[in-house]
Amino acid sequence: MRYVLRRIWQSAVVLLVAFTAAFLLLQALPGDAIMIKYENPELGLSPQQIAEVRERFGVDTSLPVQYVHTLLGFGAGDFGYSLQTGTPVRQLLGEAIGHTLVLGGLALVLAVLLAAGVAFLSTVPRFGWIRQLLRSVPALVVSIPTFWLGIMLVQVFSFQLGWVSVIGPGPIEGLILPVITLAVPLSAPLAQILVRSIDDVAAQPFVTVVRAKGASPTWILGRNIAKNAVLPTLTMAGLILGDLIGGAVLTETVFGRPGIGRITEQAVNNQDTPVLLAVVVLAAASFVVVNLVVDLLYPVLDPRLAGRVKEGATA
Repeated sequence: MRYVLRRIWQSAVVLLVAFTAAFLLLQALPGDAIMIKYENPELGLSPQQIAEVRERFGVDTSLPVQYVHTLLGFGAGDFGYSLQTGTPVRQLLGEAIGHTLVLGGLALVLAVLLAAGVAFLSTVPRFGWIRQLLRSVPALVVSIPTFWLGIMLVQVFSFQLGWVSVIGPGPIEGLILPVITLAVPLSAPLAQILVRSIDDVAAQPFVTVVRAKGASPTWILGRNIAKNAVLPTLTMAGLILGDLIGGAVLTETVFGRPGIGRITEQAVNNQDTPVLLAVVVLAAASFVVVNLVVDLLYPVLDPRLAGRVKEGATA
């Protein structure tokens, strides 16, 4: 319990630092989004009405007061209001997050399947050239930009082959190319770590002992190597969540899909700082929670780490 509480405390500190950094950086942006929108002569607002608007959005106070007010609001689940639409930011995120979760979840599943397929096929002793090709694929794919891959997939599978429509597609058809676009770059680092882990575990003495007892390669891979090789990959899966969120923003923009990406794009164009701050904190919270879960699962999956955790908690 002491270990769990310490990890939760560390996660809370990371979230606070992320919130503070995002708040200060957004405040440092040039220009004033409220003045840009409401000082438009076509609206015909008087200086007093503009001052009332600034008061309603809470930007007429000093920076420390705004920081404390915003922090307390976030702690209570109040993310403020969009400067452009006046809609509660919580409502905007609630309407968009479902689309992003579906896209990100399917992409993560596909990325894990691709990484596992590449890693385990690379262990096949036959066909040496295929083995070397599979081992070089992750290093090549990891450098491919998400937006470029999405554009190429649309060009080939939509415009050239006509297999998948990007204009008025159905719910399932509209997910095919975006999921592939997001999954392929994510699968590359997972495959790299899994391939290296398989090689490292396969060289361990206990694997040699099991092999000497007459166990088949399939048995050794499934029962002895895979279980131990998956631990570093689990850590990488938590780390790539940041890439998953960033890739989802680009993917939704390329394919014109609704979601957090579309909201982020509009907020950047309009300098809608409350929306941007909420998106940054949401992404940081997702990253922290996933890595916290991974850290807590490690001692469960590896009894040796469980012993170290108990020793550290006792100390």
